Amino acid sequence: MKLTANMEDYLEAVSFCADEEGAARVSDIRDLLGVKTPSVTGAMKILAEEGYVVRAPYSAIRLTAKGRRAAEDVKNRHTLFKHFLEDILGVSPKTAEEDACKMEHTVSKETLNKLSAYLKKITGK
Repeated sequence: MKLTANMEDYLEAVSFCADEEGAARVSDIRDLLGVKTPSVTGAMKILAEEGYVVRAPYSAIRLTAKGRRAAEDVKNRHTLFKHFLEDILGVSPKTAEEDACKMEHTVSKETLNKLSAYLKKITGK
């Protein structure tokens, strides 16, 4: 299954909410994303069926190795776009954050690779 933008957002949220043991609570994910608890529960069920998270009723959610790779990929795309928008184009931090969140889900690998190479060339980062 190809992850939808919505499912990528949930993986990213699990990653951000995970404590030092790698466990995230449904309530923290819900609060971060501004959604209702049943939405988180439903998304976690789908992600668990696809092997991205491990969950049990009334317990914390943990990313699997597959889930960690996918979440890290989303975070890297987000960071790249935010850096480009804010530091190169001069977009305000709030707008850069919002736009990066949208862009991270739709860009092709080719464009992402070209943008990454360009930014490394001009900024050394």
